[in-house]
Amino acid sequence: MRLVAWNCAMALPRKFAALLSLEPDVAVVAECAAPALLAERLDLSLLSGPPVWVGENRHKGLAVFGFNGYRVALAPVHRPGLRFLAPVRVEGPLSFNLLAVWAQNLSGGIRRKRQPGPLRLALRRYRDFLAAAPAVVAGDFNNNVIWDRPGWRINHAGAVAQLAAAGLLSAYHELRGEAQGAETLPTHYWRDRRKDGPTYHIDYVFLPRAWLSRASRVEVGGFEAWCGAGLSDHVPLLVEVAPPRIPSAPAGPAARRGAAAMPGRAGSGRPAGRPGCPPGSPRP
Repeated sequence: MRLVAWNCAMALPRKFAALLSLEPDVAVVAECAAPALLAERLDLSLLSGPPVWVGENRHKGLAVFGFNGYRVALAPVHRPGLRFLAPVRVEGPLSFNLLAVWAQNLSGGIRRKRQPGPLRLALRRYRDFLAAAPAVVAGDFNNNVIWDRPGWRINHAGAVAQLAAAGLLSAYHELRGEAQGAETLPTHYWRDRRKDGPTYHIDYVFLPRAWLSRASRVEVGGFEAWCGAGLSDHVPLLVEVAPPRIPSAPAGPAARRGAAAMPGRAGSGRPAGRPGCPPGSPRP
């Protein structure tokens, strides 16, 4: 299962081909127009079913798309008052509960020390949803421990601890062995959209601890292919997780005699794997 988290900075129809180039199974896309608007300019037939979208401005909300047999549906526990945070049930070869995130922190009026911020509030309100099945939390958190201040409840370290208590860990940090706040690859080229300008790591994918042994890839899109090309001030974060291995049944007589490999499967001679981020992307 390949999951992509990307803030597209609006105008997704112009950028949809770039998203498709990542070949996602599930994509969490912030600053995305409502599906009805997308359908006016895009062929959405590649989707496995209707996307999930939450927002107040039909030009700028939070979307979740399912591809390749993965279907997404907004969970009944959704609370519209928790803006741009969507509990989504994902059904497919690897089914799970997803909390899609586009956190509005300063822009959402968080000014006081005791305000927990939208993500921490959602983690508490959707605690049962996240505990009911394997869960993933992914999207634009708009936060990093480099901005933490003593005693502030919105501190990113608090959210990371809250997620860890639920058994969820950041795929980027675990697979790359980097500490929170010491990321070597940014996901946001702020303000000037320049490679040498202010850059931050604020987009995340948190996976169940038990999935990390099956997480085979984590990639961050390269500046040139995404920001330099004028697509967004964010680059995508891509994580790939293999499905759990199912023990095989004992081989029957025909298999013991040697069966021919099926076309397209292991042993067929065809290359395995799929392309990742576009050329120019850093590869861990």
